[in-house]
Amino acid sequence: MARATETTNIISKHLPGVTKLSTDLLREGAPIEPNPPSSHWKPEAVQYYEDGARIEAAFRNYIHRADITQEMDSYEIFVCHANVIRYIVCRALQFPPEGWLRISLNNGSITHLVIRPNGRVALRLLGDTGFMPPEKITRN
Repeated sequence: MARATETTNIISKHLPGVTKLSTDLLREGAPIEPNPPSSHWKPEAVQYYEDGARIEAAFRNYIHRADITQEMDSYEIFVCHANVIRYIVCRALQFPPEGWLRISLNNGSITHLVIRPNGRVALRLLGDTGFMPPEKITRN
């Protein structure tokens, strides 16, 4: 999680007063066996069981609708790697999570999910890198 920690430290300089929290639940991994299978990336099956349970726990712990009594918008920023982001996006949108590897994200990109108190989810941005100079953009 070294790159995620470094990125968090850079972002937090611009958000004084915002609390930082580190969790291993958001650590990179293989969330679920992809469908269709990848021809170039084949982790051991046990990795899916270990990583998948942890990443699913992250989804269940952090991705939820606001309490109905909440009166103002709230925001949470997650700094993590692409496999976790792709899986969370699939789960939040109620897409088959096995399709996570079909999504390509640039490194350092921004993804923006909106979850309304009624449970409706909208994907506002997925892998946006419009803020980066083109020569700095790299893919996962």
